[in-house]
Amino acid sequence: MTFRWGILGAARIARAFIPAIRAAGGEVTMLGAREPQSARVQTFSNDWEIPTTGSYQDVLDADLDAVYIALPNALHLPWSTAALQAGKHVLTEKPLTLNAQEARELADVTEASGQVLLEGFAYRFTPQHRALLDAVRGGQLGEVRAYRGAFGFTVRNAGDIRLQPGLGGGALYDIGCYPVNEARMLLGEPLAVTAQARWTPDGVDVSMSAVLDYSHVGNGALASIDCGFDWLSGGRIGRSQVLGTGGVMELDRAFFSDEPEFVLTRDSERQTLAPGNGYALMAAHFQRVARGEETVLYPPEDAVQQARVLDALLQSAREGCRVEL
Repeated sequence: MTFRWGILGAARIARAFIPAIRAAGGEVTMLGAREPQSARVQTFSNDWEIPTTGSYQDVLDADLDAVYIALPNALHLPWSTAALQAGKHVLTEKPLTLNAQEARELADVTEASGQVLLEGFAYRFTPQHRALLDAVRGGQLGEVRAYRGAFGFTVRNAGDIRLQPGLGGGALYDIGCYPVNEARMLLGEPLAVTAQARWTPDGVDVSMSAVLDYSHVGNGALASIDCGFDWLSGGRIGRSQVLGTGGVMELDRAFFSDEPEFVLTRDSERQTLAPGNGYALMAAHFQRVARGEETVLYPPEDAVQQARVLDALLQSAREGCRVEL
């Protein structure tokens, strides 16, 4: 039986996820929008051949298996909660919520509902990250001494929702969360963080650099994180590197999930991996979990821990101090 999806929000990220759902064997049957009759929404729906449009609530009331939440960050908690309570499985774009308290609340709602909830980090499902994770867990790099992750590009429009404090804007929430998540995936939970940031007049972090303390891992490790909306004059940079006593692995375009090919460099030797669309692989995994065919790789508790680290980084950057976790 075809797995039926509804989507909340006609955001840019939905343009990547809609074909991924179809590639995974699912069907997008409905689009929910704040102004469903607007020309922009109707054009979006027509371009992507979505048969029905309606309000957010119309999607939750429809006969669907799952909902993909592609709304501004500040709307993730209320609409993810509503979708779960409406009996829908939910895949919500990162960050799952704006803080750990909200993430805990949503995890509890998920448990009570009996539905599946997944935070939408598609990069985790790409071939290059599976290879990197296998290398670290298999000891191929020896003891990890350092992790470095960077993700950035230029946001030129002052009205961009990523710069709006009321909508959960900020470089850390939008892109810094990726290297933070990768560091956690590879090394576990940090003991403490130290961060500094550049801020807009409205108090949104436009750029951040941070260190995560992993001194309890092996004989000691550190993770450094950089993100920014004020990098480069065009294009994007997304790189990560793991340095161990037995070798080094590097990923270029590390956090992009729908590349035609992936390149992994180990000790200066480049290896081209077969393409694998992270969005489609994530959607396929989510559907199998929802059908009871496998266990979720990243349960809501992982998102709670992720939110704890983001909270600590923002606190450190604002207060200029080391924050213990």
